[in-house]
Amino acid sequence: MNFIKPDLMNKTPKLTLVGAGPGDPDLITVKGIKALAKADVVLYDALVDPELLGYAPSALHVPVGKRAGKSSVSQDTINKLIVQYAQEMGHVVRLKGGDPFVFGRGCEERRFAEKHGIEVEVVIGISSIMLPGYYGIPLTCRGVNQSFTVVTATTSEGKLSQEVLNAAAFSPTTLYFMGLGKLDLIAEAYKENGRGDLPVAIISKGSHADGDVISGKAKDIVAISEKRQPEAPALLIFGEGAAKANNAQQVNEWWEVVKSEVV
Repeated sequence: MNFIKPDLMNKTPKLTLVGAGPGDPDLITVKGIKALAKADVVLYDALVDPELLGYAPSALHVPVGKRAGKSSVSQDTINKLIVQYAQEMGHVVRLKGGDPFVFGRGCEERRFAEKHGIEVEVVIGISSIMLPGYYGIPLTCRGVNQSFTVVTATTSEGKLSQEVLNAAAFSPTTLYFMGLGKLDLIAEAYKENGRGDLPVAIISKGSHADGDVISGKAKDIVAISEKRQPEAPALLIFGEGAAKANNAQQVNEWWEVVKSEVV
């Protein structure tokens, strides 16, 4: 792909990496909305709620989603598109699910843009790390655990990360990104370390309207998952706090109905 150099254009090439949050469009930051309003081009992930594109009505909207097991745009292509659109059209907003710098490859995109002389700004987002609280799951709880670990369960080669084995042995609470396809191996690691009774929760589809959570224990979560069939993206939580999981979205929807009936 050839990069087109700006030719006396009025707009300075710029990239803004914006975290869209974990699904619910209301969870984007005000600063993220302001960045979208100034965008000439929006390159957005597959997990970004389409409602957010309404904040950039005059911009070109380009889908560049990457989903496991599905046809995706390569990271190399995304990097090149960022530079091309910035040089041709000006301000590019790279709208990414969660936070750009938490398993979001924002660091790679920033480095590539800066390498080509493009100004870069970062607008952090609410990471999926915060999703457990959305479903009533405490990551830390007085008298229960004082720390938690965040692990990507799958390596770039598609194999189980060695960090999973370490966490299964020692971490009080662990959040696993990209772990749904490795659930059986992760659960087995906990059972081998005598932690088969540890509570487990699987959050499916983040805080999207159709998000959900299922729960069980390390010894039976695979069977429960096979029955319930949670969909990606999914976040796995292994820890005592997972026993407190509830479908907060259903509670919120019930409360909205109650309020409307009262009014």
